[in-house]
Amino acid sequence: MKNLVLASVLGCLSVVLGAFGAHALEDLLSPESLKSYETGVRYMMLHSVVILFLNGSANLQTKTRNRLSYLFVSGILFFSGSIFAISLGLVPASSIWFITPLGGLLLIAGWIGMAFAFLRQLREHKKD
Repeated sequence: MKNLVLASVLGCLSVVLGAFGAHALEDLLSPESLKSYETGVRYMMLHSVVILFLNGSANLQTKTRNRLSYLFVSGILFFSGSIFAISLGLVPASSIWFITPLGGLLLIAGWIGMAFAFLRQLREHKKD
């Protein structure tokens, strides 16, 4: 249940940050920075929905759902968070260059882990 709440909060935050970017940052950021910012928002929203889907799936074990949710939340924080920080000029890209790809790897790991969990579930279902 806590993962559903977290995913809902992240989804809401995606909308707030997206609106902030579209209305408050449009004149303040370069087109390149704004595009990067929008990428961070898009990935945050998409993976918030994935967390909702994942935790709404009663077929997966709680332990599996929690582990995968942890990967996706960590990926959102590292990937989107670093993009926001760089786009807004809070930190120079050169100082956290490794955070964004690490976040991407966490998101990829979440997708791969989810695929394996569903494949495992499919095999178990075929046995029945």
